[in-house]
Amino acid sequence: MTNDDGYLAKGLRRLADLMRQLGKVVVVSTEQVKSAQGHSMTINEPLRLRLLEQSDDFEMYVLNGCPVDCAKVGFQMILDEYPALLVSGINHGSNASTNVIYSGTMAAVVEACMDGIPAIGFSLEDYSHDAYFDHADSYILDITKRVLRDGLPKGVCLNVNFPKYSEENPIKGVKLCRQATARWKEIFDKRRDPHGREYFWIGGEFIVEDDGTDTDVYALKNNYVSVVPTQYDWTAYDAMKQLKNFEK
Repeated sequence: MTNDDGYLAKGLRRLADLMRQLGKVVVVSTEQVKSAQGHSMTINEPLRLRLLEQSDDFEMYVLNGCPVDCAKVGFQMILDEYPALLVSGINHGSNASTNVIYSGTMAAVVEACMDGIPAIGFSLEDYSHDAYFDHADSYILDITKRVLRDGLPKGVCLNVNFPKYSEENPIKGVKLCRQATARWKEIFDKRRDPHGREYFWIGGEFIVEDDGTDTDVYALKNNYVSVVPTQYDWTAYDAMKQLKNFEK
């Protein structure tokens, strides 16, 4: 297990409790919040690992790196063999659509996938540090059990997102989806420090350019759990025929 919200995150603790129902769990979490770090790695400073908790069925480590560092250190420095499964999350905030590109939570999942390890990223459409997770429990266990039992296609991992809890609109079920077409339109808030030097805070608006009813964004908007099969092979196979004239 790993995440990008840090070892104190409520989502990580909830996921660990759920996974302990299924087997031995080893957690390697980031020390600090590493949201939107993508597939970054720590190469210009030393990595420092410390053990926080240990019992017969559970170990928890903290690493001063990124989620991908956590996955690599877990696989190569802690475990004697590859695990049956890597799970990442539960992320505080949606990783639907193109958010998957920026996500540290999903980067660890993709890293495991490249090593041939079944992997799932779980995210909740609620950015609160005290987010409510109970409505996701049974779905997380069911999806995880299915992957442990049946595996995943080679080169494929899962990006799973949950709608925010609503007593009036409970989860209706699970939808297998495609990734919606969307983009961030950045907004830079320009300010000056006490010395008169300019600096910026980055924000923005998430713009969905997709009205399909088979997307993860649509599923979440309509109170479904979205499950998107995700791959690390970014080759645009559909474009290869059109670009054949590049060959000489």
